[in-house]
Amino acid sequence: MDDINEKVEQAYGQEQIQVLEGLEPVRKRPGMYIGSTDERGLHHLVTEIVDNSIDEALAGYCNQIDVEINKDGSCSVTDNGRGIPTGIHPKEGKSAVEIVLTKLHAGGKFGGGGYKISGGLHGVGLSCVNALSEWLEVEVFQNGNHYKQVYNRGIPQRDLQIIGKSDKTGTKVTFMPDSEIFETTTFDFDIIKSRLRELAFLNKGIKIIATDHRVDKQEIMHYEGGIVEFVEQMNISKETVFPKPIYIEDSIKGGEIEICMQYNDSYNEVIHAYANNINTQEGGTHLEGFKKALTKVINDYGHKLNVLKESEKLSGDDVREGLTAVVSVKLEDPQFEGQTKTKLGNSFMQAAVSKVVCEKLGEYFEENPREAKELILKSVTAQRAREAARLARENTRRKGVLETNSLPGKLADCSERDPKLCEIYIVEGDSAGGTAKQGRDRRFQAILPLRGKILNVEKARLNRILENNEIKAMATAFGAGIGDDFDISKLRYDKIICMTDADVDGAHIRILLLTFFYRFMRPLLEEGHVYSAMPPLYKVSRGKQDIYCYTDEEKEKAVEDFGGESRCDVQRYKGLGEMDKEQLWDTTMNPANRSLVQIKMKDAVEAEQVFTLLMGEDPVLRRQFIEENANLVTDLDI
Repeated sequence: MDDINEKVEQAYGQEQIQVLEGLEPVRKRPGMYIGSTDERGLHHLVTEIVDNSIDEALAGYCNQIDVEINKDGSCSVTDNGRGIPTGIHPKEGKSAVEIVLTKLHAGGKFGGGGYKISGGLHGVGLSCVNALSEWLEVEVFQNGNHYKQVYNRGIPQRDLQIIGKSDKTGTKVTFMPDSEIFETTTFDFDIIKSRLRELAFLNKGIKIIATDHRVDKQEIMHYEGGIVEFVEQMNISKETVFPKPIYIEDSIKGGEIEICMQYNDSYNEVIHAYANNINTQEGGTHLEGFKKALTKVINDYGHKLNVLKESEKLSGDDVREGLTAVVSVKLEDPQFEGQTKTKLGNSFMQAAVSKVVCEKLGEYFEENPREAKELILKSVTAQRAREAARLARENTRRKGVLETNSLPGKLADCSERDPKLCEIYIVEGDSAGGTAKQGRDRRFQAILPLRGKILNVEKARLNRILENNEIKAMATAFGAGIGDDFDISKLRYDKIICMTDADVDGAHIRILLLTFFYRFMRPLLEEGHVYSAMPPLYKVSRGKQDIYCYTDEEKEKAVEDFGGESRCDVQRYKGLGEMDKEQLWDTTMNPANRSLVQIKMKDAVEAEQVFTLLMGEDPVLRRQFIEENANLVTDLDI
């Protein structure tokens, strides 16, 4: 390694000081403005424009937003708001449209009276999209005219022009993401749809229409019930404690508070917090205020109803077990941490939310004493189970089960000690495990065979989960703990690869594993450590020549290349155990040849619903899902 203190043989004077003009900073450091240049950053562009339309809706001027993925791969966002102002800016001497699209920190949200409440605060959203697009077209419908302006990589190609007449109002922005900036420029309809559905829930009455012209798909989102429908949707596959959600709404100085909550019979809490429609994934003062007030109110009523002894006190985890909630606040001057806005920092909001929840939830409990008592008893049960889980966790630690210095006996570890260079294969059964151990690269590949199907953690509490041998083996091998104790910095392997048979049982085991990771090791999914190995489905042979095929299409092509079925042999692999060590290495484990699929958690709300639906207690809903999606099955293993 070069000496870090070695002098750089280059001039460093006033000539080396660069001043980035206009939109240059965005193109030089896009991550500073949109978070990343991967798939997440790409879709953030759409969100930036839609958020502007939502701000128009919050101001009372817009009730419909259309988002379209066009056939050429570009994206259009249209609203029926007031339209970006088209007049000449008094100081800049250019149209307001051009100023908004070419100047950072230019917009109507800095106290000029254009917006009272908005999600866009820094005035960089639309200009960022423009800077990071190969081309962008903005159309404004205003004053009876249809205006248009075109940009290439943020540079206007001509002044704003009137191209026709129109009796409508609003703005349409169409843009093509720049392939020089982004790793991928292909929009995912489902990702966009999920965010739009979220916005439709958070702003009751707004109609949002998402259309994918590439495949002729459309979805209309319009929820008069707002976040009440949001909570009901998240609980649709769960057994709820009370039939109707508890809804809290109140106005405060400089803003509004809206909360909806409903308990179900699961053991997990799901709380989504928003500030001015922005998903504050790291929480903030509004979420802290809600949690503290909820704990206080339930404890107070527990003592009042003599369900709790005077010395007894329920924890926050106890009162939130099985809770599904949405906390949405709208305020005039929100303070976020960073441009990505993942945490709300306004200190007054904690006290404001806490006060509203204490008052309104207190009133609900006074009016519904039976429900209040049932809820408190549920929390007491959760407390006892949590104590049992704590004891179980301590017991397993005492036995060395969760300690990294006592690895499971069935684990065949690798010799490399740098976790970033290591990977572990979770393999189905001892037979496949034996072949994998023989075929692997011992330097960086570890093998952990599992015996049978692991416990479905969707239907079990932590104390029972910790007693399961296969789960204990995984937790120990990974070295990062489990549940609340999970610490990803202690992870022993960068890649966790699920390698199961290409049949129904293999798929089931893979889903059980993912359910476990989702519930008790979620950072693994969030940070992209989980993969699925793709073993070949077929081997097509002629003489000494073998071609491994991973899809039916590949098989058909291989057969055709060999001159037809009569001139070659086709072997269908049902399980990994059918391969010898060389075949397994060549096809599934060799980094040069293998095919891995990274398991991503694109949307937490959707993931939550799918896991609960498919792995939960309700067979009716599961059957309904199967019936609705049966036509999508292409390779039925019977």
